[in-house]
Amino acid sequence: MKNHSIKTENFFRAACYFEGSLVIVAIGLGWIADVDPFASLIFSETALAEGLLATLPLLILFFVLQQLPYTALQKIRYLLLETLGPRLYRQHWTDLLILASIAGFSEEMLFRGVLQPWLENAWNMTAGLVASNLIFALVHAVTPLYALLAMLVGLYLGLCLDYGGERNLLIPMVIHSLYDFVAFVVILRNYRNNL
Repeated sequence: MKNHSIKTENFFRAACYFEGSLVIVAIGLGWIADVDPFASLIFSETALAEGLLATLPLLILFFVLQQLPYTALQKIRYLLLETLGPRLYRQHWTDLLILASIAGFSEEMLFRGVLQPWLENAWNMTAGLVASNLIFALVHAVTPLYALLAMLVGLYLGLCLDYGGERNLLIPMVIHSLYDFVAFVVILRNYRNNL
C-alpha cells in the first residue's frame, strides 16, 4: 500500500509539472508566432465573476452527462474513473484545486492565449476559433466522443474569451479551472464509493 501511495504522489507531482510546462510551451510558441500570451490576461473582479457564472452551463452539462446511460458516455466515465481515480484518490481536495488551477491557467494560455489569436491573425476569427479547438480536441482525444466533447467545450471557452466585447483570458481560465476541479472531485467521490 505504501508503494501505491508513492506512485500516487509521483503522479500528482508529474501532472502538475506537465500542466505547468505548458506555460513554457505557450511562451515559446508565442515568441515564434509573435503573440504575447499574457496580452489579454486582465485581472478584474468582473472577469472573475463572469468566469464563475459562465462555468454553470458546463457544470450542468457535466452532471447531465453523468446520468445518461449511453455506452459511449459510460466508457468515458469508466476510463476516467480507472485512470484518474487510483492515481488521485489519496489527494486532498486542495491538491485537486491546485492541479485544476494549473491546468486551467496553462492550457488556456496555450490554446486561447496563443493558438487562437495566432490562427485568427493568420486566417480569420472563425477559422482561428475552430482550428485552435480542433487541436484542443485532438490533444484530449481519449475516445472519439471525448474529443468531440472537448471540441465543444473548447469552442465555448474560445467564445467566452471575448465575452462582453473585450478579450480577457481570465474568463476561460476560471471556467476551465473550476470545471476541472468539480470533475476531479466527482471522479474521486465515485472512485472512493466504489472502493
